[in-house]
Amino acid sequence: MAGNSQRRGAIKKSGKGNPTAGSGGRRRKGLEGKGPTPKAADRPNHKSYKMANAAAKREQARPKRKPGSGAEWVAGRNPVVELMRETVPIDALYVADGIERDERLREIFKLAAEQHVNILEVTRPELDKLTLGATHQGVAAKLGPYAYASLDDILAAADERGEAPLVVVLDGITDPRNLGAIIRSASGFGAHGVVIPERRAAQITAAAWKTSAGAAARVKVARVTNLTRALTELKEANVMVIGLAADGEVQIADSTLIDGPLAIVIGSEGKGLSRLVGETCDQIVSIPMGGGLESLNAGVAAGVALYAVGRARA
Repeated sequence: MAGNSQRRGAIKKSGKGNPTAGSGGRRRKGLEGKGPTPKAADRPNHKSYKMANAAAKREQARPKRKPGSGAEWVAGRNPVVELMRETVPIDALYVADGIERDERLREIFKLAAEQHVNILEVTRPELDKLTLGATHQGVAAKLGPYAYASLDDILAAADERGEAPLVVVLDGITDPRNLGAIIRSASGFGAHGVVIPERRAAQITAAAWKTSAGAAARVKVARVTNLTRALTELKEANVMVIGLAADGEVQIADSTLIDGPLAIVIGSEGKGLSRLVGETCDQIVSIPMGGGLESLNAGVAAGVALYAVGRARA
């Protein structure tokens, strides 16, 4: 029997002196399957794994910019030309040397001359570094940090115009395009300022600038650390505070508070007013709806509310 024979030569001595009789089933385990082959990106010795690992290390090494912490960059020919068409204030325009000029680039240069924007020529590696590796197509615009106002600045603006203060307060608006649309409505209906929270909310970015159609340069925007405390400060300045909600106590046009010093609080579309903010309001009002529609976009709701206040004041 294989493995048990006493015949000379039936048992082979290995290099370490361990006897092996034939295979004796000792290689059977090595013939068993080891499961499905891992993906290339999961195999440490594969090129795909090494490339992904190197990319992750480069990303970690890049400097991170916090929202609102400094200059903002808008990269790419289409985004830059759209930004300049809306006359968004630009600190400087950066162009990579040797890039091919097309119709969009010629329009960018024309708008830059009209708006007196400085054009700086840099190398592609320099532009890659400035834009943190964004796809810039050889063009990027640098926007300076927005100069936020304070609550006192907003109240002072109303006093200078000899008008009762009208302030729009945003509670949890995270879409910068909604923020821009609300600033545009605030400008159109004579509001003296907009108040936004510092955290978990949209800030004045390129998208907000663009949607405001330049109104962000005309309307004061204050950024506060605590929205409830800011509302309390407004109330101490004899400003009444109303909040918009679908289940409001009265319709906004029927409110007796809207013809004097007023702050209108607009909540987010999903969650509405936060609990503490709602409790701080002097009154919760609603916008009459029809056709089974439950709520409006935050930007539209702000416009409707400001229109109702404008009619009451007129």
